[in-house]
Amino acid sequence: MIVLSHRGMWTNKDERNSLESLAQSLSFGFGLELDIRDYCGDLVVSHDIPDNKSVLLKSFFEIYMHSGSNLTLALDIKANGLQVKLQKLLHKYNITNYFVFDMSVPDGLQYLNHNIKSFTRESEYEKVLPFYEKVCGVWLDEFEGHWINKKVIEEHISHHKDICIVSPDLHNREYKKEWQHYKNIEKELGISNLMICTDYPELAREFFNEK
Repeated sequence: MIVLSHRGMWTNKDERNSLESLAQSLSFGFGLELDIRDYCGDLVVSHDIPDNKSVLLKSFFEIYMHSGSNLTLALDIKANGLQVKLQKLLHKYNITNYFVFDMSVPDGLQYLNHNIKSFTRESEYEKVLPFYEKVCGVWLDEFEGHWINKKVIEEHISHHKDICIVSPDLHNREYKKEWQHYKNIEKELGISNLMICTDYPELAREFFNEK
């Protein structure tokens, strides 16, 4: 299992999406999910309304590039029309192990037209997956309860899609039982490249590495 930290590695919630939390994730060997918006002409890292305290995306990409890592970046797109600016930054900092997700359908089409690696999403509320044949992966989200099973995973693998699962802890649900199910699925299928996004990356690494 490939573990992604949710908005970086943080202790207090007000540290999420901070430059320190994002850098900390890289230093501990975790890829991460971060939220992208625009503010005053720049791309920034912000889940909600950005302001002049929001981290510039290029500042994080600079740290990422100099870290020498190739850890996965899941870029949660929170505003429309960011394709050109994002593409320029990805090229400038030579970032290749990434994907974007959560765009609106019209906006998502533009990411595909710009050859930006994109995931579609599936949840109990989203069963028609936009652009499925064109995207490189699927973001699997369980809002209310556990529905991801071996059949779901196998189906996406058969279509050569990467998979990232939203951990139940992001929805304030108990997670260890479902983590065990995902671990069993990986073992049954003989794979180790599923991704999971969690607020508890260190616990997840220990859990999924435990024999």
